[in-house]
Amino acid sequence: MPTHSESRTLPYTAQQMYDLVADVASYPDFLPWTAAARIRSRTPRPDGAEVMEADLVISFKVFRERFGSRVTLWPADRRIDTEYLDGPFKYLKSHWTFADLPEGGCSVDFFVDFEFKNRILQGVIGVVFGEAMQRVVKAFEDRAAALYG
Repeated sequence: MPTHSESRTLPYTAQQMYDLVADVASYPDFLPWTAAARIRSRTPRPDGAEVMEADLVISFKVFRERFGSRVTLWPADRRIDTEYLDGPFKYLKSHWTFADLPEGGCSVDFFVDFEFKNRILQGVIGVVFGEAMQRVVKAFEDRAAALYG
């Protein structure tokens, strides 16, 4: 049941960072251990949110697993919530929030909580979990620098 939360101040707008994280189809281009991404569906909601169902293929050492998630995009609030649908997890939840700062740049808050069904995989991830999450957040920072820097 690892959880990880992180806050960063970045020199980009909240909208730029929101757009980058919302672009799930591009994750294989820059996100560690992400071998493939497929958007199953995108459905606008009357409240202004959009619900995307997506599959990611995660490849780590000898493990290669596909999992599905429901990603709710809240453009007006610049918030992204993710829920687990199917695959190797018992559960997975994450959320991102983005806010412009008065002095320029933005704050980015990230939280993830998950558990694998496979105890061996959970054990392997448990050993490197903190480092892995820092690499993931850093990958988003590096992508922002490449796109907006």
